[in-house]
Amino acid sequence: MSANSSVSARRRTTTRLVGIALAYFMVLLDTTVLAVAEPDLIASLHTDVIGVGWATTIYTMTLAAALVLGGNLADRLGAYRVFMVGVVGFGATSLACALSPDLGVLLACRGLLGLFAAAIIPASLGLIAGLYPEPGSRGRAISAWAAISGAAMAAGPVLGGWLIGLDGWRVVFVINAPVTAVVVLLCGTRIPDTRRARAISWLPHLGLATGLATLTLTITEAGQRNWALVCAFGLITLILGVGTAAIDRRSAAPLVPPALRHNASVWTAFGWGAAINYALTTVIFAIPLLLHVTAIEAGVTLLPMTLLVALNPLLTGRLVAEHGPSRPIRMGFTAFPVGLAVTAFAVADDQQPIVLAIGLLLCGLGISWTLPALVGFAVDHAPQDATGAVGGILNTTRQVGATIAAAVASATLTGHSSGGWVAAPFAIATVLCVIGLGSAILANPSRAGRPTHDAVAEHTNDGAVERTS
Repeated sequence: MSANSSVSARRRTTTRLVGIALAYFMVLLDTTVLAVAEPDLIASLHTDVIGVGWATTIYTMTLAAALVLGGNLADRLGAYRVFMVGVVGFGATSLACALSPDLGVLLACRGLLGLFAAAIIPASLGLIAGLYPEPGSRGRAISAWAAISGAAMAAGPVLGGWLIGLDGWRVVFVINAPVTAVVVLLCGTRIPDTRRARAISWLPHLGLATGLATLTLTITEAGQRNWALVCAFGLITLILGVGTAAIDRRSAAPLVPPALRHNASVWTAFGWGAAINYALTTVIFAIPLLLHVTAIEAGVTLLPMTLLVALNPLLTGRLVAEHGPSRPIRMGFTAFPVGLAVTAFAVADDQQPIVLAIGLLLCGLGISWTLPALVGFAVDHAPQDATGAVGGILNTTRQVGATIAAAVASATLTGHSSGGWVAAPFAIATVLCVIGLGSAILANPSRAGRPTHDAVAEHTNDGAVERTS
């Protein structure tokens, strides 16, 4: 191959990687961009806090329920085909969200949006593996892809606030259409991938989805104090959970591989991921509702936290490489509950902007120290042939944490409108982080000692790596 041909091939590869990363950015942006739109949604669609809570939770709920399924489909049908269907579907459904005449239509479209997002994320990893067959270059490409998550987290509230300030909440979804067009243009030429004759067991996936839905309904009804429905939905959730676990154990293609079922260290890391996303979502969901500011002001208010989430994981990666993951995990679970307590105090007294900024800075440190390290911890304690499954389950448990957090915050903040305790959602998140700190102190250090740079690169930054090819 001539030098010019080699340069041209590298450029094409880089262009496609940019397209894949843009699709990932778009998917993650939608997990946070709607947060600052909550007051505008309430006024525009004549709904309440519970209604906008569902607008948030239904996206993360369907995303969590379908992530593992999306990975299986990418293996079975080909990552490129699943990726392109996901991207085009995401763009089209985003426009449908923007045109939604009422809350019911918006919820249906947001649920469908989560399904397309669950196709994009795992398929992206398969495409990167095809573009970069050499392990070193693949690790660097995955690191760049995963770093997009922090940028999306930082940009979501600010970009959302700016767009909503221009023309209301619908613009938040319209912006996905041109991004989709750019992704299709950059990735229009087929990207090499592989297909595997992989079995898919549908019942566990269906059980997970319906269980998350009934759990969210249980929390919502608890906020409304409809105790008969709470008992009914709670019982259904319990039955679905037990039944799904039993079916999954006997499944030919289980959600949880047998090698991970009794691995206490890995499940501890999954719990940490759920707790961190629970606390993060609590902050992002509650702040715009409680401060009574414009969407732009809400986005700017969250910047002390979101900028650290975007930038600090690079330093955390060095900490993990030098000291192993346990130290930054403990640092994060120390900073986060303090940050939540300070934030709750500042929100209760809206004349405390400096105190609020300090609280959000501490929350940002808690997230950005903990998330990259806990993924490395899980990978270190998992069998080598199960690291891909660890990435998928970890991201699923994180989205489950986010879903429950939005439901709990909307239920508790409904009480705030009638004089309830504004600190309630922060208090619950603080308790979970304190439990996380206790378990981190008691947890065994990494079995592998200090993880290699490549291992951290492929499994850190947002827990975003769903599966490795």
